Amino acid sequence: MKKIALALLATLLSIPAHASAIAQLKAFVSDTKTLSANFNQLVSSKNKHEEASGTLEISRPGKFRWSYNKPYEQLIVGDGKTLWIYDKDLSQVTRKNLDGALGSSPAALLAGNNAIERDYVLKEAGKQGEVEWLSASPKKADNTFNAIRMGFSNKMLVEMELTDSFGNNTRIRFSAQQKNPALAASHFSFTPPKGADVVSGD
Repeated sequence: MKKIALALLATLLSIPAHASAIAQLKAFVSDTKTLSANFNQLVSSKNKHEEASGTLEISRPGKFRWSYNKPYEQLIVGDGKTLWIYDKDLSQVTRKNLDGALGSSPAALLAGNNAIERDYVLKEAGKQGEVEWLSASPKKADNTFNAIRMGFSNKMLVEMELTDSFGNNTRIRFSAQQKNPALAASHFSFTPPKGADVVSGD
C-alpha cells in the first residue's frame, strides 16, 4: 500500500511538470509577435555531420529572416508572400511561394500563428533539466518533417529537434532571445542582388 501511495504521489507531482510544454508553446505563440535570437544548428545523418550558426528574426504572421553566418553565408527571408533563399557563394537565389513553403523550415514553422497546432498532433514529452519538451507528429503523410520536438523554458523556445523525410536530424539551440523587439520592416524584404541567378523552387 505504501508503494502504491508513493507511486500515486509521484504521478501527481509529475503532472504539472509534464503538462506545461504545450501550454508554454501556446503562450509563446500568443505572446510573441516579434522575436530575435542567435542559433546553433547541427544536422546529422548516417553520412554527414554539419554545424552552422547565425541569427533569427521573426515577425508574425509569416515574416522571418534566418541568416547563416558560419560555415558559409546563406540568407532565408520570408516576406509574407514569398520565400527567398540566397546562397552568397553560389550567387544564386531560390524563390518559392510562401504558402507552399510554410512549415518546410524551422523559421517558417515558427513564424506561423498556429502552424504547429494546425498541422501537427502535439504530445507532452517530459522534462529534462529545466527544459519542458513536447513532440509534434504531422497530420499529413507528405509533411516535410516526420517528427519535431520543441523544448521550452520560461515560455521561451530554447531548442528544436527535427527529423525530415530523408532521415536527417536537425538540432537547433537558441540563445540571446529577445521577445517583441522593434524590428525594421526592411529586415523582412529581399531584392535579389545584381547578377545573381534567380530560380523558382517547387
